[in-house]
Amino acid sequence: MANVLDLVVSGGPVMIPIIGLSVATIACALERIWFWYQLLSQEDKIVHDVLAAARYNLEDARAIAESAQYLPIGRFLLAPLKLRQSSPETFRLAMEAAGDKEFVQMRRGDKLLETTVAVAPLLGLLGTVTGLIATFGSLTIGGGGTTEQANQAAGGIGEALITTAAGMIVAIMALLIYRVLVTLQAQQIDYFSEVGSELELIYRQVWYEPSQVNGQYHDGVGVPPYTPLPATGLSPEH
Repeated sequence: MANVLDLVVSGGPVMIPIIGLSVATIACALERIWFWYQLLSQEDKIVHDVLAAARYNLEDARAIAESAQYLPIGRFLLAPLKLRQSSPETFRLAMEAAGDKEFVQMRRGDKLLETTVAVAPLLGLLGTVTGLIATFGSLTIGGGGTTEQANQAAGGIGEALITTAAGMIVAIMALLIYRVLVTLQAQQIDYFSEVGSELELIYRQVWYEPSQVNGQYHDGVGVPPYTPLPATGLSPEH
């Protein structure tokens, strides 16, 4: 621990924002790990239960989705199931809007990581440049320089390079975390699309289309279709 603190102090003032970026990156990574662990460990069961219930009772499917609102997949499935006697187009629109909202939440932290990847190496270079300026400023040029001064200059150059190394380490760490998160996000987009399509098909085939055939809805206003009167056997002039 003492050696780490010595390195931080040797790096100069520029090490402070680099350390700040590293702490923010680690905190972001821990928060995202917890988020994705909860989602990936529970979403398959929730999807299975909701889709199974939707084939027999939409109210049961809605209740299951409501109980899982703390997860993105629960809120995604609940959005269309909350609608009453909706058309398939409205059903799909509700899912798409909910999915877009959840994808924004999944990308939380990406801007911080992108900023760290871009800024941390630049801060490292800045610290190195300022350290070299200070080192060469204290070095005597000409015949007055001693071996001790040369050794001090060499040590100062080594210390100045600490910030470059620290900045690159933080940037690499942030980049790796960012790439993992982007991969998980892409997988979730595909998964949400697959689940949404399956739920929409269930709604169309099990609930909407049979209701149209049975005359429960007519032109979307709940009026039964026209039924002809029974024949009376009377002639037209009567």
